[in-house]
Amino acid sequence: MDYVSALLPPAVMAALFIGVIRVIIKTQGGANKAKEDAAVDAALARAEAAKQSGPTAEGTQSTT
Repeated sequence: MDYVSALLPPAVMAALFIGVIRVIIKTQGGANKAKEDAAVDAALARAEAAKQSGPTAEGTQSTT
């Protein structure tokens, strides 16, 4: 019976992992896909604009 107790946890973990992957794949797309893609594109555009605008104060350290 030791082999059952040794194999059960990995089998349960594998089943749950497969379930999570299936949910992730099924939720890709759908009615909100265009809105989500637009939000990501806007965030990437803001990040690119901030990077090209020059150095900022983010990298400075306070000496107080």
